Amino acid sequence: MNQLMDPMDTQHREFPTHIKDAAAALRAARASRQPIAPISATYGVRGLDEAYAVAGLNTQLRLLEGRRVVGRKIGLTARAVQKQLGVDQPDFGMLFDDMELLNGSSVPMSRLIQPKVEAEIAFVVGRDLGQLAPSWSEFLHSIGYGLAAIEIVDSAIIDWKITLEDTVADNASSALYVLADQPVALGAVSLAGVGMQLSLNGEIASVGSGAACLDHPLRAAYWLACTMARRGAPLRAGEVILSGALGPMVPVKAGDRVDVQVGGLGTIFCRMA
Repeated sequence: MNQLMDPMDTQHREFPTHIKDAAAALRAARASRQPIAPISATYGVRGLDEAYAVAGLNTQLRLLEGRRVVGRKIGLTARAVQKQLGVDQPDFGMLFDDMELLNGSSVPMSRLIQPKVEAEIAFVVGRDLGQLAPSWSEFLHSIGYGLAAIEIVDSAIIDWKITLEDTVADNASSALYVLADQPVALGAVSLAGVGMQLSLNGEIASVGSGAACLDHPLRAAYWLACTMARRGAPLRAGEVILSGALGPMVPVKAGDRVDVQVGGLGTIFCRMA
């Protein structure tokens, strides 16, 4: 089922009532900053097709409001988390233009409910990918460069008590992201071997490596490129790929400072305001 349709399709496509109700509940939770019970149970959202339908409906409505998709995020790249949720592949969410922040930015807590942060490697697509799933070499040729990144994840579900359907429907629990200043050429760093250290207010809070992200961050990004092509929404030049967490995510609150160092990709920080 292809859930990534032209946003105008909301005028012509009739979504099942429980899909529309679940999408509306997530929008209301985000707007009010009040978490809700799992939509998988409340509205009977079952399976990936229905979860992506909820996310797709909210994506189309955001586009109609004037927001732009500027990339994708990949979730569930840790093997342990996949096992916990009973899946054997990652999931994905959309990155919108108003989600992006730059190194050193203040992160607006007024847009968040129960945020956590995680360190990642971001890739920027340098060339359009076609409608067919790319070969590995075609994919590598399409990537422009890498950047250190911080993703601010946030769930609309009370206490993060989520199922696979809940996180997928909630745009893969993505809220905001911060990009480093300095782009790095793809072949300049051994990405699977890079070490990561995330500090919260000067204290080490999370450590990891490139291998924690689906064994290699580029393998995660390649999964995304193939998945998007099969869904009729191939990656385009200039889009950002958040490839997945390099270590455990860390809860944050107003006033916290987050510093991240990612091997040869350098450092990045933000403040929760």
